[in-house]
Amino acid sequence: MKVGTSLSRCVRDIYEGTVDIYDVLVIVARTDFDPEDDGHWKQIWNGYGGGNAVGSLYSQPEWSNIPAEHEQAVRDICVKLKKQGKLHQPRQYGAHPARMHHYWYDVILTPDNLANNPTAEEAWNNYKIAAKLGTTISASNLVFNDNF
Repeated sequence: MKVGTSLSRCVRDIYEGTVDIYDVLVIVARTDFDPEDDGHWKQIWNGYGGGNAVGSLYSQPEWSNIPAEHEQAVRDICVKLKKQGKLHQPRQYGAHPARMHHYWYDVILTPDNLANNPTAEEAWNNYKIAAKLGTTISASNLVFNDNF
């Protein structure tokens, strides 16, 4: 499971397929918008440079490589995150979180969580093996990492 801290970068990763939306626990975003509101959506889409739009002075153009014809797919991701309760926006409550360099954090199970649950322990160990394999081989350029 993953916790994200950037709407634009996390949604981009989900759109590009590098992160599965079902692996997302929550995204704590620095935004204050409703993806189902057309006006809000246009501001976000243009602000992040979606469809190669000019962008905003206040946002990074994280979506500039997403073609305009895929706008609805990106919006659907945002709506799905909202409807699943996976989009938390502290600005809606008066907070103003800072932009973080890293934006995905993995949620892990501690030994205390696993002590009395052998099925969870086996699943967790299998997940760690798969996660290590996923970070060892980069599909884009087949880089191998020998640091096991």
